[in-house]
Amino acid sequence: MDWRDQGIVLSTRKHGENSVILEVFTPDHGKHAGVVRGGTSRKMTPILQAGSQVDVRWRARLEAHIGAFTVEPLRSRAAVLSDRFGLAGLNSVTSLLSFVLPEREAHLALYDKTAPLLDLLGQTDLWPLAYLQWELALLEDLGFGLDLTGCAVTGANDWLAYISPKTGRAVSQSAAGEWADRLLPLPPVLLGEGDAGDADILAALQVTGYFLENKVAPSLGSKPLPEARARFLDQLSRRITAQERR
Repeated sequence: MDWRDQGIVLSTRKHGENSVILEVFTPDHGKHAGVVRGGTSRKMTPILQAGSQVDVRWRARLEAHIGAFTVEPLRSRAAVLSDRFGLAGLNSVTSLLSFVLPEREAHLALYDKTAPLLDLLGQTDLWPLAYLQWELALLEDLGFGLDLTGCAVTGANDWLAYISPKTGRAVSQSAAGEWADRLLPLPPVLLGEGDAGDADILAALQVTGYFLENKVAPSLGSKPLPEARARFLDQLSRRITAQERR
């Protein structure tokens, strides 16, 4: 078995004395793992940083085997490692992908949204909104997308104020009635309204987080969401507090 693709490094873990097991997200082969011999060397360690874009060739005697990767660098995103906010965002993306994606199943649409998102690392004014849009795309790709086109009760598309925690559909202010306290708030930024400030984006990420935690995670077993996502939201919250103090 032999194929070649490019991909985004999701993670590595040590394997033996000087090798690592590399996990990459590729457009044609999805999330895929393989052994990189000499992966702990000075030459390979910078190439195998999470978020890096790499050219990979995978070989194995049988398809069911873990196989071995030959890796060449395409684009480094190591500059973000010195930026706490950017690094937290990067870790959230790679950890979520590693958590939710099935092995060896192509998710081309999601890949096509992930690579451009990572290219925005370091552009802190653009990153939060881009990340929110990526999480919405992630939910959609996994079959748990939000439907905010109209009220689930009336079908109207005005005065939308809530989201049903069961269906992910929007609910209008008038249709919510006495059920309002059981619904999730609908931040305007999810409708493409408002100024898309950090506070609005954080509120929207709490909504997407609800569906990741209560819909996606249970569908994958009993493991909780990666802590890296919570750390990114904490960094965003700290940034909001710092802005308010200025």
